[in-house]
Amino acid sequence: MLVTEDIWPEVEGRLAPFGFNHIIAVAIGELYVVGLTSAIKFTVDFLVVQNKNRYLSELQYKTELKYLKAQIQPHFFFNTLNGLYALTIKKSDLAPYMVLKLSNFMRYVIYDTSKKKLPLLQEIDHIDNYIELEKMRYGDRVTSIIDINGNIDGVKVVPMLFLPFIENAFKHGLKNADQMELSISFEKKQNELIFISKNNYEEEYQSIKTHGIGIKNVKRRLQILYPKNFTLNITQKNNEYSVLLKIPLS
Repeated sequence: MLVTEDIWPEVEGRLAPFGFNHIIAVAIGELYVVGLTSAIKFTVDFLVVQNKNRYLSELQYKTELKYLKAQIQPHFFFNTLNGLYALTIKKSDLAPYMVLKLSNFMRYVIYDTSKKKLPLLQEIDHIDNYIELEKMRYGDRVTSIIDINGNIDGVKVVPMLFLPFIENAFKHGLKNADQMELSISFEKKQNELIFISKNNYEEEYQSIKTHGIGIKNVKRRLQILYPKNFTLNITQKNNEYSVLLKIPLS
């Protein structure tokens, strides 16, 4: 037992007051009380410091995520506006339609991306919207397909996590190529979401840059959101550029 019922033995005459044994017993009792209270204090202080460090760490990550999100939004706007500018120069009849598409995309970037997560179906709609914007620029030079495998109803994902890879395909896949075929797939497999993007590119453009702001940004976001719990493989082989991303669903 940690607590004795023999609280005051000297009253009952079993221990001489102020004798050696009495002093030892009192000293041990005091040490017990001091040790117990000190242990409690040290434990409380440790938990307070630990919670404070955890809070500061989470605050740092949240601040960095906000910065990364704010960094990538103008990036998409500038690229899309360049496409709109090209259409207006050509006096294309598609320019008004592109303005409408762009306004929908701006609404997504400004409002929807402020949320922690969005339904995957909604995110796929925005990806399709972005592809339609790019097709207005490149016309028949682009063919695309989006496949969905598994039941993704109710699946939610972090906004703008896949778009940088799609943008990268358009940015580099058509650099020296007359045609580009883009295939995108989403698959829910147990508690995991698998995203695959593939596009062809010309052999002359041997190395597609993966160091731009979009790819660097999404890599850092993945490291923060899914530390050591995601898979990202980017490969270039046989004139094909492919991205494989696996993230947990929780």
